[in-house]
Amino acid sequence: MRPSLSAAFAVVVFCTGAMAAQLLFAQQPEGLEPLEEELPQVTIVKRGNDTVTEFRLRGKLYMVKVTPSNGASYYMVDQEGNGHWVRSDSNHKLSVPMWVLTSW
Repeated sequence: MRPSLSAAFAVVVFCTGAMAAQLLFAQQPEGLEPLEEELPQVTIVKRGNDTVTEFRLRGKLYMVKVTPSNGASYYMVDQEGNGHWVRSDSNHKLSVPMWVLTSW
């Protein structure tokens, strides 16, 4: 019974020391200011019957949401920033299983 009590005591002492170390290192150093989180600019434009929502960050257009009047909305994304727009739907990352069941 004595070895289990000493092991439990050692675990409690270790955890207490670890928590004290975390509190010591978690304090914010003096002179540091939090970074300002930059939010994207959103512009909503009506083009014909469609509604186009443009998302810009630091003045650069990176995503467009197109909402047709009679269909489902979809996104166009400039993934690399080179002006090559790719349609990004909800089913875009659909992975169809293709297992080989039999072969001859």
